[in-house]
Amino acid sequence: MWIPVARLEEFQNGRLVVRVEGEKTPVLLIHAGEEIFAISDICTHDKNPLSDGPIEGENIRCTRHGAKFNLRTGKATLPAPRPVKAYKARLEDGQVWLEV
Repeated sequence: MWIPVARLEEFQNGRLVVRVEGEKTPVLLIHAGEEIFAISDICTHDKNPLSDGPIEGENIRCTRHGAKFNLRTGKATLPAPRPVKAYKARLEDGQVWLEV
């Protein structure tokens, strides 16, 4: 099921953290070029928010210990023990939609 979660004008520096009903952790939305990426905003290594981390290619890096997470798949690198949840996202007429 696709649900609307944000408007593009709400983003700051291409990023926005939202709460999605039924999800345990906040969701980090990233607007890059023409794409919207959506992943859980909590590092699986130490629970640090990912929203302040630098984007390196298709990855975001946790600022605390350097674990990286793929923005498309959620796949993690050490020291993170598990991937983060990645969501399908789309942008239509300024509205961001997530598949949940």
